[in-house]
Amino acid sequence: MTRIDLTGLDVRPAQVWGGVRIVPLVRDEPVPGLRLRREVYEGSGLGAVDLGDRTTYTSYVPHGFVADWSTPGAGAGAGAESAVYGTLLGGEGAPDSCVPVRRLHRLAKRRPAERRLRFLPLHLALEGYLALHFGGPSVVWDDWSRKALAHGLSPRAEAAYAGWSVPGMAEALRIFELHPGQCGMLLYVADALAAAFVVPHQDDYRVLHPTLVEDLYGELVHQYAYFGGPVPEFTARIRDGAGGIRNLADLRAAAHGQERAWAEAHDGLMARDLLETSYAFERVYRMGDFDLHRFLPPFQRDGREQHIGELITDHKGRAAYLKTFRLSDKQIRKGHLLRTLADRDWHLERTAEALGTSYAEVVRRIEAAGLGGLLDSHVVARRTREKEEG
Repeated sequence: MTRIDLTGLDVRPAQVWGGVRIVPLVRDEPVPGLRLRREVYEGSGLGAVDLGDRTTYTSYVPHGFVADWSTPGAGAGAGAESAVYGTLLGGEGAPDSCVPVRRLHRLAKRRPAERRLRFLPLHLALEGYLALHFGGPSVVWDDWSRKALAHGLSPRAEAAYAGWSVPGMAEALRIFELHPGQCGMLLYVADALAAAFVVPHQDDYRVLHPTLVEDLYGELVHQYAYFGGPVPEFTARIRDGAGGIRNLADLRAAAHGQERAWAEAHDGLMARDLLETSYAFERVYRMGDFDLHRFLPPFQRDGREQHIGELITDHKGRAAYLKTFRLSDKQIRKGHLLRTLADRDWHLERTAEALGTSYAEVVRRIEAAGLGGLLDSHVVARRTREKEEG
């Protein structure tokens, strides 16, 4: 599996509010045997997750998702779809501090004696990006400091924005109507794809739709919302032509034809980069007939949009759950640089040759990526000297 398969999902005409466009995704039938629910966390939303390898992931974590799956024929009640909503974690009374930090174990953890898996939506994907070549230099080149060799890229941090801070998004999500059978959506800001969200059942989506305003969105999405103007609404024009529409049945058929044409145009243009990109998938957990993955893009610097995300697939590889995070150009450049460094054993001269540039330029890119503290002092001095001589 290298691509996202949205087989079984159809698009419906978009709804627009200012610069925000939502394209509904609907299913004729829910995905059998899998349900999702929300798990609400009290406090400020600040969470620290123990990853189990002496590293900690810290972020804004307002809620978790619980996947509830069943296996047909495994006993009484097996195969039935069930979901419980409104679960709340935490004890009674006020928090002990003004900004409490919730401590969680693992980003994805099986609930004992239950067919349930608690995972933190989007944070699986973000941790996968932050862990990209996290160990740092694998060879003791003298270009890298002792800190880099001993601790790798720790700590690493990336900035993101909560949905309620993206202009127009909270209002758009509040007023948009849900379609019958809607199990997901594609969210655009200034007609740039900001995120995709898919769940297995329409009842799950109705409850989880409000969580979109609490999700994390990239810097690029935030900028587009601020500086982008209103986008055009979906319109359909049906012309009588040579007397082709004579009754309501003809009018209905023409309207369906317009919807199909819009859907084909959307699949071919607006969501093309998301669906046609080849991703690197990592399976996080197996849940009966379902697999939970997170994925990374190829980090190609070709100007196309690139997303990280997480995905639950059925036994045929079709998406039952999907959530994505669009990377900024700077984050794509950082991923590309880290991949190139790792492929060349972190040797700066060979990396410069692979990138078609100079040693000093590679050092500059490392500093621009926020990794300059990992370089040895003589590397920075050499770059400064070459820059002055040049």
